[in-house]
Amino acid sequence: MSDTKHKKYMSLAIEEARKTMNLDIGGPFGAIIIDQKGNILSIVSNTVLGDHDPTAHAEMNAIRKATKKINSHDLSNCTLYTTAYPCPMCLGAIIWSNIKQVYYGCQETDADEIGFRDDFIYKFIETGRKNVDILNLEEKERNLCLTLFKEYQDKNKEIY
Repeated sequence: MSDTKHKKYMSLAIEEARKTMNLDIGGPFGAIIIDQKGNILSIVSNTVLGDHDPTAHAEMNAIRKATKKINSHDLSNCTLYTTAYPCPMCLGAIIWSNIKQVYYGCQETDADEIGFRDDFIYKFIETGRKNVDILNLEEKERNLCLTLFKEYQDKNKEIY
C-alpha cells in the first residue's frame, strides 16, 4: 500500500478523533478499519467521556461498528489504523477479532507523557498480575465453572 493511502486513512482517524475530542466526548484517539479491498468498514473515535464507558476506546468502537457492518465477529483480512498504540484491552480485542495488521501513530510513551495510564496496566501484566492495589484476582468455584465449560464443549459449540 502506498504512503498516500496510509496517510489518507490515518488522516480520517485523526479527523474523527479531533471532532469528539473538541466536544469533550473522548481523548485524541481515532480508528478506522478497512477490508482487504480498501473499503472503509468503520471510522470512529474514543467516546469514553460521552458514553461514560471505560471500554469505549477508538479501537473497540471501530471493531464493534465493523463487525456489525459485516455481520460477523471475524475481521480477518481487515486492517486497523489508530492514532495511538493500542492499550492492552484494545490489543486483546484486535487479536480476538482476527485483525492481523495494525498501523498506529503515537507510541505508548506519547500517551503516557500527556497523562494517559496505559503503562501501569502493561506493568501489572508484565509483573505477573499480582499487584492487589491495582486488581485482586482470586480463583473461586472453578469446578462449578468447569461444568459449564464441559457442557459447551459437549454441545460442539463454536470456538472463536
